[in-house]
Formats: sequence, C-alpha cells, structure tokens
Amino acid sequence: MRRAGWLLACVLAAGCGPLSQTHHNPGNSHEVATAGASPAPGEAHTDIAVVAGRVSPPSGWLEAAKGQQVSITVTSDVPDELHVHGYDLEAELPAGRSVTIRFKAGLSGVFEVETHKSKLVLTQLAVR
Repeated sequence: MRRAGWLLACVLAAGCGPLSQTHHNPGNSHEVATAGASPAPGEAHTDIAVVAGRVSPPSGWLEAAKGQQVSITVTSDVPDELHVHGYDLEAELPAGRSVTIRFKAGLSGVFEVETHKSKLVLTQLAVR
C-alpha cells in the first residue's frame, strides 16, 4: 500500500509541472459550454457543485479510457477558474452558472481537477 501511495504522489506531481506535453503538442482542443450541457452517450462525466467552500459530491475519482470523451460540469457559488492539470485546460467559472468542459482523454495517468482561486480539489481524473 505504501508503494501505491508513493506512485500516486509521483503521478500527481508530474501532472502539475510547469509545462506538460499539451504545451508541446498542438491540437489540444476542448470545448467549454456555459450552460449545464448533457453528457453524450459513452462519455465519462461528472457534475460537481462548490457551495460555501465545500465540494459536492466530495472529491473522488472520474475514470475514463484513453481516447474517451470526458465532460466535467461545475457550478460554483463564487467566481473562480476550473483547471484540469496535465491537459492544461482552463475555464472561467462565473458565480451561480454551470460550466462544462469537454475534451478527449488523450493522455494516460491521474490528473487533478481543481479550482484556482479557492484551491479546491474537485476530482481526480484517472485515464487508463
């Protein structure tokens, strides 16, 4: 169990580096919708709410297969910024409005999804 924890810490640290592969490889496309978009069939999806500094549901895991479409919908009661580490995807989170970020899971690993201003971990994206 100790080794698994160490490995997870290394993967997370690598995903948070200053420049991931997406900075070096063009075509890092993603879509941001400023309304609660419905997930497409077969898409890995989660809905997350941030209210009074608390994440609901509590931070957990979103699993996706490499190459699968992923969508993450977040609603926050305060303005913030959504960030998917490793993929270097960002979206503004206006207060009280749902934002969905949709992308293809092209990188394998574990990637933290967080808010920048409030520094809350929303979920961990595990792509295999």
